[in-house]
Amino acid sequence: MGSTDCHDPDEHVEAIFSGRWYDYPPLRNALVAGLITAVAFGLTRAGAIDPFVESILYAAAIMLGGYHWVTEGLADLIRTGRVDIEILMLGATGGSIALHMWDEAAALVVLYAAAEGLEHYAYVRTRRSIRNLLDLAPRTARVITDEGEVPIEATALREGDRFIVRPGETIATDGAIIEGCSTLDESAVTGESMPVERDEGDRVFAGTLNREGALVVRATASFEDNTLSRMIHLVEEAQERKGRRQLFIERFGRWYTPAVLLAAALLVGVPLLTDVDDLAPWATRAVVLLVAAAPCALIMSTPVGIAAGITRAGRSGVLIKGGAHLEDLGRIRVVAFDKTGTLTEGEPVVTDVLPLAGDETWVLRLASSLERLSEHPLGEAIVRRAEEEGIDPLQVTDFRAIPGAGVSGTVAGETVHAGSPQLCAELGVGEIGGDEAQRLQEAGKTVVCVTGANGPVGLIAIGDRLRVEARHAVDDLHAMGIETVMLTGDNAGTARAIASEAAIDDVRAGLRPEDKIAAVEEIEAERGAVAVVGDGINDAPALARATAGIAMGVGGTDAAIEAADTALIGDDLTLVPFAIRLGRRAIAIGTQNIVFALVVLAVLIPLALLGMMGVAWAVVIHEASELLAVANGLRVGSRRTLRCPRGQGVQMCVID
Repeated sequence: MGSTDCHDPDEHVEAIFSGRWYDYPPLRNALVAGLITAVAFGLTRAGAIDPFVESILYAAAIMLGGYHWVTEGLADLIRTGRVDIEILMLGATGGSIALHMWDEAAALVVLYAAAEGLEHYAYVRTRRSIRNLLDLAPRTARVITDEGEVPIEATALREGDRFIVRPGETIATDGAIIEGCSTLDESAVTGESMPVERDEGDRVFAGTLNREGALVVRATASFEDNTLSRMIHLVEEAQERKGRRQLFIERFGRWYTPAVLLAAALLVGVPLLTDVDDLAPWATRAVVLLVAAAPCALIMSTPVGIAAGITRAGRSGVLIKGGAHLEDLGRIRVVAFDKTGTLTEGEPVVTDVLPLAGDETWVLRLASSLERLSEHPLGEAIVRRAEEEGIDPLQVTDFRAIPGAGVSGTVAGETVHAGSPQLCAELGVGEIGGDEAQRLQEAGKTVVCVTGANGPVGLIAIGDRLRVEARHAVDDLHAMGIETVMLTGDNAGTARAIASEAAIDDVRAGLRPEDKIAAVEEIEAERGAVAVVGDGINDAPALARATAGIAMGVGGTDAAIEAADTALIGDDLTLVPFAIRLGRRAIAIGTQNIVFALVVLAVLIPLALLGMMGVAWAVVIHEASELLAVANGLRVGSRRTLRCPRGQGVQMCVID
């Protein structure tokens, strides 16, 4: 018994790419064999054919229905020397024929072939669904060259190429917008249902639909290395990595299957050696045992669910690198978040404008007029906010940067300053904003004071903004009984402010990468399995050390995704609880299937040994249990089990 015998239909994958079950040879042959068996059974009962013709029809059904699984079983035996389930079923079929039970032999072959065909078909359909993402990318792209627009095959795109995407077209490969702005539908890649605005400098993914404006995009990845291709590669690779339950079942099978064959041989051999008058009942028991004890339901108890779960996650924007990692997600008791770029957007933005003379517009106009001549990131945040509000800058002369303090210049004949509160104090303005300035600083924000010739004009607070979905994700984790922690290298004040806004349970600030590893080990020892969510190189050690490492932004952070077990394509934190729920569901359904399969074996094997069950009933119960295990496993990734209300660009998926 091995992982290949019941669920690895690689040699048949190409046959069912159309998605039509009747194009899949094992299923089609099983159906035809079933029809032949039914005709033979009906004609025999009607007295229309003699026993010889009946046996010929049954033999034809057996050869047709058994071709695929018999050849696979013999090939595995020759290649690996391992006795798999097909050998058990082949022995049962041969035993039935030797006992002249042609109808039972045909029924066994047809039902087993149908069950195996359905399992393979369901498994490959699950694997194929992720490859359908490639169909989202266009086959051609219009590249900008010195001669103008040139249409080329999308597969020929290389990093650095510039190409045009018109409204209604799909982006051919990952890139950055260098001209234009538009609304993009990224749902197929990130799982986010709401269209998103993208402007010059923004990153775009292959397979996303351009809804409105024309865009000029510079490719940041070749077609073979874009987000869609990497998703498909990672998911397919992940499905080959087995979980702990699957590995246990395979170890169990190394001794179980030979033991069943030995027991069947003893059922025939011992009576034969003791000169029993009638050997037929014992031979029948041996055949029934081979059928009843074949543990295909046990084998299918986890891989189908793991494959379905990993594929479902991939189509929702979560890449899980293997079955063991999906199970690890289901064991998580604490989620530790990095702050900058994970809980926050990782870019300074203006959060507050406090006018002291005039209004907010006047404060921003003065400050942005000065800062547009500066290269400081905080100044860029002020200029960006003014542009968003449509505020026109004023003419500035005598501009001067004051290192470590701020900037100054002349506006309409008056000297204006924008800088730190310390700069304002040194200018003799005194304390500006009082309690409000102190409150903003205690919240971890950088305060910029703006002064004019007549004194203070206002305060501008700049900070790293919490992601819009962060609080929803944390609340969802708390509802699941999972604790949350922040691990950051930032100062304690800023960390506590962000943690309070996001409702994080615990804060650990001022950490270096090695400190984060120590914190993860401490938390794991005290509270149980830990998931770490991070976005950068400095998070990689903690991601690798955690029970489950979850990397933000698979499209661009190679160091994080290499270290992590799971990656989020769209930087959507609500996918963290989604992934953990999926892991819990995979564990629960896998456990259900294992218990169910063992109970079936515990009932069928004694009945077979005691001669209380015939071949026909053994076949029916065995194949029914097998199909039930497959159907139950597929529930891990079933869309019917996912409730995903969305609003304001935030995805929250809950598994019912």
